[in-house]
Amino acid sequence: MSSRQLMTFLSENLSSLKEKGLYNEIESLQGANGPIITLNQRILINLSSNNYLGLATDQRLKNAAQEAILAYGVGAGAVRSINGTLDLHLELEEKLAQFKSTEAAIVYQSGFNCNMGAISAVMNQEDAILSDELNHASIIDGCRLSRAKIIRYRHSDMDDLRNKAKQARDSVTFKKIMVITDGVFSMDGDLAKLPEIVSIAKEFDLITYVDDAHGSGVLGEGAGTVKHFGLSDRIDFQIGTLSKAIGVVGGYVAGKKELIQWLKLQSRPFLFSTASTPADVAACIAAIELLSKDTQLNQRLWENADYLKTGLTKLGFQIGNSETPITPCIIGDEFKTQTFSRRLFEEGVYAKSIVFPTVPRGTGRVRNMPTAAHTKEMLDEALSVYEKVGKELRIIP
Repeated sequence: MSSRQLMTFLSENLSSLKEKGLYNEIESLQGANGPIITLNQRILINLSSNNYLGLATDQRLKNAAQEAILAYGVGAGAVRSINGTLDLHLELEEKLAQFKSTEAAIVYQSGFNCNMGAISAVMNQEDAILSDELNHASIIDGCRLSRAKIIRYRHSDMDDLRNKAKQARDSVTFKKIMVITDGVFSMDGDLAKLPEIVSIAKEFDLITYVDDAHGSGVLGEGAGTVKHFGLSDRIDFQIGTLSKAIGVVGGYVAGKKELIQWLKLQSRPFLFSTASTPADVAACIAAIELLSKDTQLNQRLWENADYLKTGLTKLGFQIGNSETPITPCIIGDEFKTQTFSRRLFEEGVYAKSIVFPTVPRGTGRVRNMPTAAHTKEMLDEALSVYEKVGKELRIIP
């Protein structure tokens, strides 16, 4: 029997979310997550997936996964530190290190686990972390878990970062100081100012940490934001995901050999979670090999992103300052944002509304994620729907 206190808490707060326009309905797909999806028996153009390169449904990755299941089974059978490390895991880590131009890499079961494990393995209550105010939730939670002093700096404000770095260093309070940022900010699509961050880090002897979840496979010929800026040898921690552009699931940290050795000995998600499945690891290997040899998928992604951005801008939508395929249509009001998303759905386009607490209050948006798998015909149809619904709700002239 459920506690009365619990049921009262749940009932009151679920009702409050609905009243504020913050209640999120979670829907399930009938079939694969590609450029066209089936949801509630309806066929829709999909603009809400992180499947940037379309690799989640790529036959080459499917074949690699199937072969791994036949050879290794469906699970690794143990944590990595006991006997769950397969030769496949080591092969993937070697290929990731080469791909990211680092000495070594470590693979985790998710990108979220990377940040939870890596930050707390190095930083503690004697340290400080300078964190961009728009960093991803997994960074925020990883910082909290470390018990380090968290010092937030204004989003991409290098003067504020420098001032706070100086204050932290001059205080002589902290043993280690880290600056941590997303490479690509997932709600707006803008890039971190990595050259300036590296310069400030050098001046104040800061550890540098970049979560490149939305940059890997997208920028720097696929190798990510750090390579895009030519800083592969200047960033201590390069964090990436295997579940977005790579198309599978998992995450990784790339860096110096000694760092990776330390994480394999000290990061708790690595030590206490069963290793990634053979099928997932094999599919990731196939994806990395594909990206290392073929740039056409990356080129198609950018062509489609530019095409959609140009179309939305011409229609009069506010798409912010995105420098990546992430294309927000910023509506503002939470209720209007969710209404806009529902109307798009009714007209055949799946573009999910993003509202508080994922983004600040009053900045609700529908976030579009064009992929390499979309055709121009799909994007034209989506733009036609955007125009119809935008005018209907008086979002555009």
